[in-house]
Amino acid sequence: VAVSAVNIVGGFVVSQRMLDLFKRPGDTDYSYMMLAPGAVLCAAPFVNPALIEATGVVSSLLCIGSIGALANMKTAQSGAYLGMSGVGGGLAATVAGMNPAAMPLAAALMAAGGAGGLVLGKQVSPIALPQTVAAFHSLVGFAAMITSIASHMIHPSGNTMHLSAAILGDFIGGVTLTGSLVAFAKLNGNLSSAPLSLPGKNMLNLGMLAGQIGLISSFLVTGGVTELMATAVLSSVMGVHLVGSVGGGDMPCCITVLNSYSGWALVAEGLLLNSPMLTAVGSLIGFSGAILTKIMCDAMNRDIMNVIFGGMKVKPKKEGAIAEHREHVEATADSAAAQLAAAKSVVIVPGYGMAVARAQSAVADLARALESGGIRCRFGIHPVAGRMPGQMNVLLAEAGVPYDWVVEMDEINPEMEKMDVCVVIGANDITNSAAEDDEDCPIAGMPVLQVWKAKKTIFMKRTMAGGYADIENPVFFKENTEMLLGDAKKMTDEVSRKVKEILAA
Repeated sequence: VAVSAVNIVGGFVVSQRMLDLFKRPGDTDYSYMMLAPGAVLCAAPFVNPALIEATGVVSSLLCIGSIGALANMKTAQSGAYLGMSGVGGGLAATVAGMNPAAMPLAAALMAAGGAGGLVLGKQVSPIALPQTVAAFHSLVGFAAMITSIASHMIHPSGNTMHLSAAILGDFIGGVTLTGSLVAFAKLNGNLSSAPLSLPGKNMLNLGMLAGQIGLISSFLVTGGVTELMATAVLSSVMGVHLVGSVGGGDMPCCITVLNSYSGWALVAEGLLLNSPMLTAVGSLIGFSGAILTKIMCDAMNRDIMNVIFGGMKVKPKKEGAIAEHREHVEATADSAAAQLAAAKSVVIVPGYGMAVARAQSAVADLARALESGGIRCRFGIHPVAGRMPGQMNVLLAEAGVPYDWVVEMDEINPEMEKMDVCVVIGANDITNSAAEDDEDCPIAGMPVLQVWKAKKTIFMKRTMAGGYADIENPVFFKENTEMLLGDAKKMTDEVSRKVKEILAA
């Protein structure tokens, strides 16, 4: 109960904070008034116990409507409040139907977990959003695993449906728990982004899957707690190995897979607890996560089965290749500012390095300086820039960049040849031409921003090192590319100041 409360409250707090970043000065929003009927919905099952089932149905419909509203920026705020009302109503219906003797303990646990989620949600910064999402997924997996084991221990003579839900909830919950923790550690820098490549890893996966099928079969026949405990252990090991074997370049897709898993874990909980609302919400999350995974894999030209099954088709690195020494051209803040001030059109490509340096405000200030000087400035965003979809959009919104200045990759690539200057700030893999030119490259086939086609390309990076996928970027050494090495925020501030001086002269 407490773990679920952390996830619910923390998730809504983080979502609302991120949505608030997209509000423009002067925008009027009354969507918070939707919480008023939501409060009535929450009170209904306590006022009249006959309304418990009706409250659950209405809550499910509100959650479905919430997903639809969140798909559009104009209705996203309303969608968030619809979701809060729906989940609140579902919790109210669940508590109202409980044994009165258990209500004080349940209320205390929800209050403690909710307080923890509130504190965590308030502290999360946009840069830490991807690992926060992974951490929340692990909570869902943990709750599903514990609920599955506990429910079967309380009802050891359940029917086949109950047994199936218990063992599947245990299995999916274990994979989600440890897989999400590994994803968190990779995204947070606690583990290397390189894929874990154990000898015979595909056979390991197949062996663990066969063992899991055996445990499920045995449990459905005997209903033994031993099989449940063994499933919890084996599925946890599988989660570590499956996600650990996924390389950094595929981690955004892996996050959406884990999101889908967390939904199916909720479905199992709903079936165990006889909660139609929990089943409906879990199905929404499960299917939406699966659809998003398919969209992401298509956008990145990745094999969805490769992501799900732990990088089973990852090619080994070529051995014996002699590294070719290539020279790059370095820029200075003065030369970069002069080129920008002389340009008529500029595109800025932000990446995770901008987030790490917390340079989004400085980048926004540079863009405003260019626009004020009559220079058209736009932001080119890759679908998976950063560590998860939409992270760059959130960071730019936080810095006050109007969302009509932000252009998606498919729109900006055809215009890149017309751009006088392209400034890449802390991005690497999403601008790597090897994805198009080198079939043996780990990110081969991934659509990238074709920054090398601009008349002049300036990379702002701390060093010449590779990106999250740990591969060299050939664009660094092209004739029209200059490298402005150093801290992104410091360099952007300096370039912005010099651009303003030139334009004011």
